[in-house]
Amino acid sequence: MARDIHGFHHTGILTRDLDGLEHRYTGFGFTLSPRSRHLLSVRPGEPPVPGCTANRCALFGGSYIELLGIVDASAPDPWHTKAMADQYEGFRLLNFDTDDAEAADRLLTGAGLRTSGVLGLEREVDTEDGLRTMRARAVHVNPTSTPEGHVGVAQHLTREYVHQPRYLDHPNGARGIAAVLMVAADDEADAIVDRYARILQARPERDGPRTVVDMGNGRLEIVRASDSEGVLPGEPAPASSYLAAMTVVVDDVDTARVIVERGGTATRTTGGGFFVSARDAYGAALFFTAR
Repeated sequence: MARDIHGFHHTGILTRDLDGLEHRYTGFGFTLSPRSRHLLSVRPGEPPVPGCTANRCALFGGSYIELLGIVDASAPDPWHTKAMADQYEGFRLLNFDTDDAEAADRLLTGAGLRTSGVLGLEREVDTEDGLRTMRARAVHVNPTSTPEGHVGVAQHLTREYVHQPRYLDHPNGARGIAAVLMVAADDEADAIVDRYARILQARPERDGPRTVVDMGNGRLEIVRASDSEGVLPGEPAPASSYLAAMTVVVDDVDTARVIVERGGTATRTTGGGFFVSARDAYGAALFFTAR
């Protein structure tokens, strides 16, 4: 069956300290794209305007991790990023990938979710051929419908300006986001699992304490808050339901671990690799596992 959504587009870590976030993730061995300021649409059909945010990204050729910072608090905030940061900073954004933003919007509204409609996004990026405008289309789910995080669907219009080959080689050997782990409050867990089964058009399966929705190109993992200590021992819980962790696939776990620890960050051994606490990764716990 053809799916309107087929994997992770990007995850997003939000901060008011973009300098510090950049420094930390560079220390983890990620190559980051240059800093780029956002131009954002307020409503469907309106031209993008300069916003208060900028980003740098760890790009993998398909998905990417966005390091998103509020860099000018006096600038317009059409996507309400400052309000999001007021709640808490950290792993706040989860965007799925689509080739058809309108079809994805229909899928989301058909699943009973309120959306923004299809919005435009632009930012200027440096390429080997000079400055170019990256363009994308995005659909945001109203966050009151998804207490676990700010969720959306995005469509590249100029993928080649984002996933430039010169940024895809990471010293830690990172190759992509294999999974995103979400913690669900016990009284919200069934509804959250059902929501993503409908959105991702896939049947949930149990894997130990996790419920997994497999997209083929990545796994969304959901764990009940009452079971989370067994999966994320000692980790902070910024909300009753929240985006908790990413699994990053690397070429060689030992090499990646040496780089992370050499940068001064403690790690913990896991069954498939090693783990970095959200306390050390600006609110997004990281599992590193072999390719």
